[in-house]
Amino acid sequence: MEPTFRVAGPHDLETLLPFVREFWVIERLAFVEPAVRRALSGILANHELGRVIVIEVDSLPVGYYVLTLGYSLEHLGRDAFVDELYLREAQRGKGIGSLALAHAAELCAQLGVGALHLEVDHVNPRARALYERTGFAAHERALMTRKIKT
Repeated sequence: MEPTFRVAGPHDLETLLPFVREFWVIERLAFVEPAVRRALSGILANHELGRVIVIEVDSLPVGYYVLTLGYSLEHLGRDAFVDELYLREAQRGKGIGSLALAHAAELCAQLGVGALHLEVDHVNPRARALYERTGFAAHERALMTRKIKT
């Protein structure tokens, strides 16, 4: 069965949290549920921030991706970031990730986004190969992050 992609809303929070937890374990991120719940609730409730997409097979959730929206002078307007893309192990290697990234590109076109970015862990060649097959290219810059205390 072909996967389907639907925009998640606040009612999907409890469905998404276990997926986010699973992904964060793989990515070695500290999953602090109250903080993650707050952040996920924020984007689910405010489409100005982006979209969370539930990936389903046979009407059952099997993963998700998060598309966050930004703005880039370099890219002459709105840009977006695939902040997270996660599929449960049993669904990997079936082309669903490629379809999810194609869906993200289509959604970006609808939203007037001119550039779509993502990051990949240096120790994840399988993900990097997927991203390259779907049109993403590395460049000479490195993504750097500074945490801001709020």
